[in-house]
Amino acid sequence: MSRLLPRLALAAATATLIAGCVAPRQAPTAAPAPAAAPAPAALVIAHRGASALRPEHTLAAYAKAIEDGADIIEPDLVMTRDGVLVARHENDITGTTNVAEVPQFANRKRIKVIDGERLTGWFTEDFTLAELKTLRARERIPNLRPLNARLNDQFEIATFDEILRLAAQAAQKRGRPVGLYPELKHPSYFRGIGLPLEEKVAAALQGNAYARGAPVYVQSFEAGPLRTMKRLLGTMPNVRLVQLIGNPRNRPADWRLAGDTRSYADMLTPLGLREVATYASGIGPEKGNVVPRDAQGALGAPTGLVANAHAAGLLVHPYTFRPENSFLPRPLRAAGDDATRSPDGLVREIQAFLAAGVDGIFTDDPALGRRAVDTAPRQ
Repeated sequence: MSRLLPRLALAAATATLIAGCVAPRQAPTAAPAPAAAPAPAALVIAHRGASALRPEHTLAAYAKAIEDGADIIEPDLVMTRDGVLVARHENDITGTTNVAEVPQFANRKRIKVIDGERLTGWFTEDFTLAELKTLRARERIPNLRPLNARLNDQFEIATFDEILRLAAQAAQKRGRPVGLYPELKHPSYFRGIGLPLEEKVAAALQGNAYARGAPVYVQSFEAGPLRTMKRLLGTMPNVRLVQLIGNPRNRPADWRLAGDTRSYADMLTPLGLREVATYASGIGPEKGNVVPRDAQGALGAPTGLVANAHAAGLLVHPYTFRPENSFLPRPLRAAGDDATRSPDGLVREIQAFLAAGVDGIFTDDPALGRRAVDTAPRQ
């Protein structure tokens, strides 16, 4: 018995050694999965520049937006009689310039029908660039933005080339790109009068060294012009196209002109979104299509639009987030009248949309948009 014990001990030791040699050949224990990277921060898109703080579409508004941390600046583009792209919310400049007070242009007042709407006023396509440069910009909604109205008549109408130059200089100064988000305004109308916006915008982007590499989004409420832009800009991988979507009951102007009875509501369906994805990379819906308001004027539950758009491979950039009480959900307003600013209210509104999964937001106050994005929980 005493001799058997050492043999058993040796056998046990040998078995242990063999087991130790064999163990490395067994399947290794799976390493823990790496933590998922947080989603990229939503884009802060300066709607017409910092238009809550400066008269919209002026170089001063764009410069302020960049200073306040906007990722992207957004010019609406219309055309002059001599074919120059300028930044105005509409080609009707009656309320956004001093044109009505300039005697030599009194005879330029016209009645026109643009996208089915009858308008009386002064229009960019009836002026050369040199003539427009003699005018001065004015605040579009002075009752709500009286501080902006104090800056009336101080700034020129900006050209697209000037905006491109400003973005390039600012990007070099701050060490990161300033994106561009031009909108084709009334492209079917302009094509109908022999001033096609699509070709002019494509040429401007292709011919500008900065625009050939910077983040660029081209947007329109019309579908056909975006299809044209896809053909014209197909060689520019830095450019994305975005279909703007307005009131679901309304129709894109090009569809209406073609006799197409569909409306924006059709674009908002899963099938419609898949069709949009054949020519665009994203949608820019009116924000009520993403998070509607209830009967009391408070934010309601998000719709399924973001999920459906993402399923179709589309980005979602809703518009427009503004800091004045007049534009905010009722519970987010500050004490005061319609013109009173509610910074915290705007931040909370934007963050509700970020929680709904949007990829960027159009805002008139980029500083508050930046604050909302930077302080929001990352999804």
